[in-house]
Amino acid sequence: MIQWLHQEEGYCEGIFKSVFFRDEEDCDELSISMQRPVLSECAEKCVEAFNNLTAPQIREICEEIIKSAQECGDEEFELPELDNALDILKYCWFTGIYVNMLNTEDEVAFVVEGEGDWGDVIGFAVQNNKVLYVGTEFMDYMRAE
Repeated sequence: MIQWLHQEEGYCEGIFKSVFFRDEEDCDELSISMQRPVLSECAEKCVEAFNNLTAPQIREICEEIIKSAQECGDEEFELPELDNALDILKYCWFTGIYVNMLNTEDEVAFVVEGEGDWGDVIGFAVQNNKVLYVGTEFMDYMRAE
């Protein structure tokens, strides 16, 4: 599922195919990062969970992204009228996910990073199949080793 590009202690990065979310060029290839090669099994679990987010979870994520976009301070960007929450994905994209697990016994947890046309980095945190947070402070949900 993951094609590993680098697997060194302290920095591991690979790419995978996203089922739903897209990158800036509307492609389905996103990156995944982790700190240790021993967590590759965790990374596979994170990609599987990410690609199996439910329609209600995706809608929840999109609704929260809309709120974040409306609160942004960029006066040059005005969010147009959206027919439904998923339309926000026309104005933002995702670059990759970070494994947010310290060992294979942890609940599946990951943080997703992206950006919006309004100029803010945007992301969301998921743990144990629950969306914990959506917004600009998503990296606050990363566990420290």
